[in-house]
Amino acid sequence: MNDYYATLGVPRTATEAEIKKAYRKLARELHPDVAGPEGEERFKDVAAAYEVLGNAEKRAQYDRGIDPRASGGGAGAGFGFEDIFETFFGGATQRRGPASRTQRGGDTLVHVDVTLEEAVFGVQREVTVDLADVCSRCGGSCCEPGSSPTTCPQCSGQGSVQRVARSLLGQIMTQTVCPGCGGYGTIIASPCTECGGQGRTHSRHEVTVDIPAGVETGTRIRLRGAGDAGLAGGPRGDIYVEIREHQHDVFERRGDDLHCTVQLPMTAAALGTVAVVDTFDGPQEVDIRPGTHAGTTIKLKGLGVGKLQRTGRGDLYVHVDVLTPTDLDDEQRRLLDELARLRGEERPQARLAPLGGGVFARLRDAIKGR
Repeated sequence: MNDYYATLGVPRTATEAEIKKAYRKLARELHPDVAGPEGEERFKDVAAAYEVLGNAEKRAQYDRGIDPRASGGGAGAGFGFEDIFETFFGGATQRRGPASRTQRGGDTLVHVDVTLEEAVFGVQREVTVDLADVCSRCGGSCCEPGSSPTTCPQCSGQGSVQRVARSLLGQIMTQTVCPGCGGYGTIIASPCTECGGQGRTHSRHEVTVDIPAGVETGTRIRLRGAGDAGLAGGPRGDIYVEIREHQHDVFERRGDDLHCTVQLPMTAAALGTVAVVDTFDGPQEVDIRPGTHAGTTIKLKGLGVGKLQRTGRGDLYVHVDVLTPTDLDDEQRRLLDELARLRGEERPQARLAPLGGGVFARLRDAIKGR
């Protein structure tokens, strides 16, 4: 029994997709139109191997030591016309009529840098971009004024020509793109001297972009129909504006919310105070209650980032950081000591930690022996 796996050059653990891929590759290489008559026998071996391994039921029989081809499986039962046609012709369908020269314009990507404040409220920007425009000389026709496209004499305006190809099924009539006109069916004998027969030219534009509130790094804004003009008078493409948001020195953004830190002296946190935070909406008073601890968070509702494509805004969270003094003078230290005494918070005296086991006993005996 032939080793079909070796014939296709795949391991016995190969998947169905790997087997199909190997078969198509070998079939193209060994087809008589490519390899000539000397590759015909090898081509038949490859087809026989795929007939078995390309069918799950026959492959299972083969793996058990039974050759389905030798036990009554008809030739060609493992694959059909679609496999053969797709192998040699890429699964392409026959062309129906000439192709159009008119094509949609390409899309353009530009980047815009915004500050955090601009992301909070939104902003309008002017961006400079190079774009293709409809040629002013030919109006997108691609032809020199006074001329027009002529019918291709090679394909008679069909955009394709026929050829005969050899296959397992014999001779097959196929259609290919006409080399004379490139599939368009017409030839531009006198292309426009302004655009070179493209129907468009390039120039620099200033485009206004409305950037809504809530954008962040990676957000893309689509400007429909503002991109490159299409070939041969085709419709314009789009412009995509991608946002890059700069970090702020004071505020940190987390989604639609903003976060900042307010540092307070120890006395202000203990006695309470009113802190003033310079927000994007102007100065805001923050009530610090007496006895506020470090790490306390205070929410200022509606002072965050505008919500993208939604109403409302996020919140501003103020995190309190209590500063402990480190450079006390004698008078300040005396006053703190007095406060600690009044509150019953005298500093504990340093004590000798007990020594363990035998060490403590030896120390005790040494003291008694003095």
